[in-house]
Amino acid sequence: MDIWIYFTLLAAFMQAIRTAGQKKLSAHLNSMATTSVRYVYALPFAWLYLWWLLEFKGHEMPELNASFVQSALFASVAQIIGTACLITAFRYRNFSVATSLAKTEAIQVAILGATFFAAPLSFWGWVSVIVGVVGVIIVSKVKFNTTDLFKNPGAGFGVLSGLGLAITMLLVREASLALNTDLMISAAVTLVFMITVQSVISLAYVAIQNSAQLPLMLKHWRVCTFVGITSVIGSIGWYTATSFHNTAYVKALGQVEFFITLFITYRIFKESISKMEYLGMFLILLSVFILLLWA
Repeated sequence: MDIWIYFTLLAAFMQAIRTAGQKKLSAHLNSMATTSVRYVYALPFAWLYLWWLLEFKGHEMPELNASFVQSALFASVAQIIGTACLITAFRYRNFSVATSLAKTEAIQVAILGATFFAAPLSFWGWVSVIVGVVGVIIVSKVKFNTTDLFKNPGAGFGVLSGLGLAITMLLVREASLALNTDLMISAAVTLVFMITVQSVISLAYVAIQNSAQLPLMLKHWRVCTFVGITSVIGSIGWYTATSFHNTAYVKALGQVEFFITLFITYRIFKESISKMEYLGMFLILLSVFILLLWA
């Protein structure tokens, strides 16, 4: 298999685990503090990963050009907004609607990439993305109706989260390719640059908005460290995969995250799976086969 597939599967698995940690953490911290934890506690591990690549892989640190800085800065802000919207969506009662709409990130990446980033998909690529999104929505047990879509704030935050994260990944690829160096290194440099910027921005915002959250971020350091480590490993996967391949295909394959989450949940809690959930999982797997075999 191509290298981007391995990194995408790694990212999907770690993101499924990290999301569980963020859900738990959101019970103790507000949305922006929980978002900040993702960056602050991941920062030292991101620098350590870059150092390891440079020292033990024999690569040199590339020069940061204007194109890279611009794309990376915009991506940093977009990811903060997308993550904050997702965590805010967690707080609303209709959780399944909000989180499922956030998972429309894959189709939003495909549309934005084809429209603004000169990254079109093949016919089978579009089929894979659409089938996967439908599968995720079915597995989520979402019951869409007018009230959910127009009166549930969680639904709005879900869509905004998907949009913010879609823009983030498209800009991450732009930033990484702008460095014109080994893609493993460019992905790592992009990751370190963005997490550093995001740590400063999010911490400053938390300090101004509600400084009482700062000691809580230290108090719950175990969960915060868990979120930070799983976040940085997941980000290494996403950033490296999207540096090697079209972002829309990466996010389409990344939809297996939902399948992984469901599998882990049922293995742990021994819950039964409904026929509709089996259908949803089948569609997610079908989308992956279409992507890998024909797209």
